[in-house]
Amino acid sequence: MNPRRKKRMALLLAVVLGLSVMTGLVLYALQQNIDLFYTPTELVQGKGDDKIKPEVGQRLRIGGMVIPGSVSRDQESLKVSFGLVDAGGEEITVEFDGILPDLFREGQGIVAQGHLTDARTITAFEVLAKHDEEYMPPEVAEALKGIEHVKPEYSPEQLKGSQS
Repeated sequence: MNPRRKKRMALLLAVVLGLSVMTGLVLYALQQNIDLFYTPTELVQGKGDDKIKPEVGQRLRIGGMVIPGSVSRDQESLKVSFGLVDAGGEEITVEFDGILPDLFREGQGIVAQGHLTDARTITAFEVLAKHDEEYMPPEVAEALKGIEHVKPEYSPEQLKGSQS
């Protein structure tokens, strides 16, 4: 091989090696930021045909309906826990330390983002409530088929206060 071909081959090899290393680093960085979406049934029974369950400590998103009567608030702090259910009937517990969205209520569809604490408990760092009656993310809509939406009940004082 002549010297010119050796230089080209070395340059080509260096470029391919550099691109390979760069691709590997990008994939490694993205792997740490991927949040998989689960429903309560998928969380308990496993996702897909292989019934793959998330590992304890894994970061994930979960969506479902807040179970009426399950919201429990700590009187000394902002900690709140509530049950979440989907059409599959499995119930899980979400624990959250912070201010819940204004649209959060029992019987409402929500998406929580957090870490799996144990097989049926999520410690959330973000809770999102759907913003109106019509829109719902496709994954949550699929998971909640067959569950009836519970409309909020307002006292006469609340209704009177909103009209003034």
